[in-house]
Amino acid sequence: PMLYTALGGPVLGFLYKAVNTMDSMVGYKNEKYLHFGRAAAKLDDVMNFLPARISALLMVGTAFISGKSYNGKQAWHIWRRDNRKHASPNSAQTESVCAGALGIQLAGDASYFGKVVKKPYIGDPTRAVEPEDIRRTNRLMNRTAWICEILCLGILIAVAV
Repeated sequence: PMLYTALGGPVLGFLYKAVNTMDSMVGYKNEKYLHFGRAAAKLDDVMNFLPARISALLMVGTAFISGKSYNGKQAWHIWRRDNRKHASPNSAQTESVCAGALGIQLAGDASYFGKVVKKPYIGDPTRAVEPEDIRRTNRLMNRTAWICEILCLGILIAVAV
């Protein structure tokens, strides 16, 4: 939403949020909403294509400047390798950066209504996931959001001048 609002003001920001909300509400793969939900999901994919990749690049940069708890070089490598390992074209973008930055493995098999669905892993199991990784991830996302906010403010100022 920040990127769309920075580029197109409240109108584009609200349009983005409306599409995102529509996907959340009806973007399910079931018989009742299959076609309507698919349209919402695909439109959401299109609208998030660039923002997901911009967010991933900002997160890689943040990993480089955020100290020894993060590995920027590995974040870049895992992002380039694993950013397509998800059914959605946008979902693995920042997830792969995070996995690389922290040196952990994410995703993998999932259980839906008692049925196990095989899914690829994202990242390498360099070390075991630990509770502190939640805080590390929150710090990485928070710092990335601040950098994005500063860039969006820069866009707004440049457009206003």
